[in-house]
Amino acid sequence: MSDAPIRKVLDRGSPLPLWAQILADLSFRLNEGEFSDDFPAELDLAAEYGVSRNTIREAMRRLREDGVVVAERGRRPRVATDAEIEQPLGALYSLFASVEAAGLKQQSVVRALDQRVDESVALRLGLEHHAPLFYLERVRLAGGEPLAVDRVWMPQRFGATLVDVDFSHTALYDELYRRTGLRLTKGSEWIRAIMPSSDDRALLHLDSGVAALAVDRLAKVNEEPIEWRHTIIRGDRFSLVAEFSARIGYQFDLTQMSVIAPDS
Repeated sequence: MSDAPIRKVLDRGSPLPLWAQILADLSFRLNEGEFSDDFPAELDLAAEYGVSRNTIREAMRRLREDGVVVAERGRRPRVATDAEIEQPLGALYSLFASVEAAGLKQQSVVRALDQRVDESVALRLGLEHHAPLFYLERVRLAGGEPLAVDRVWMPQRFGATLVDVDFSHTALYDELYRRTGLRLTKGSEWIRAIMPSSDDRALLHLDSGVAALAVDRLAKVNEEPIEWRHTIIRGDRFSLVAEFSARIGYQFDLTQMSVIAPDS
């Protein structure tokens, strides 16, 4: 008995492209739970359907765009699950705490920890253009897999106390409180969907064409700006949850709305 895969029947005379027929068949099979344990590699699917690898790639691209399948660089595709990490909107949260609340080990790879000048960030923090800033850049891991690229700026007078901290497994806000007695009390966030830069995509192990969430945060102690943070988060692993009621509905501050140019 032959072990060769049984090819699925495709209608090559149909006006529907082969990739679209394969997409429909794969979607049906996914809904039936066929790939719950393992998703086939592109070469295996090409052999199964009797088509070129490029045809399979187009069908896979559509599945990734729909968030049905996750394909990370250098790894086999896998069926996407519900986002592992949830965070309520309107909360001044710690990504460290959110990851550990989901039962996942939190780690960070520190890419930069230094003092630098950034005129645009200084203005956001209410400082002079050339004021020195504490800068921390990390790749945040959840359960050993990349979750976010996190970039933080603070006025140097606060950040100076943090330059010797090992940020591979600790929360910035906890360290800030331990060393300065400061706790952030309020802030604003701007959240949007983006296509990450090629550098951030590589850090997050994201395939081309997969979007992410960009979260910009201005955090304060009372009315004093303490932190500007820019975070790129994998959308397939992280979700934001909003609560509402019949009495108050959703709460939006329309005065904060603006049009933001796409990330380059």
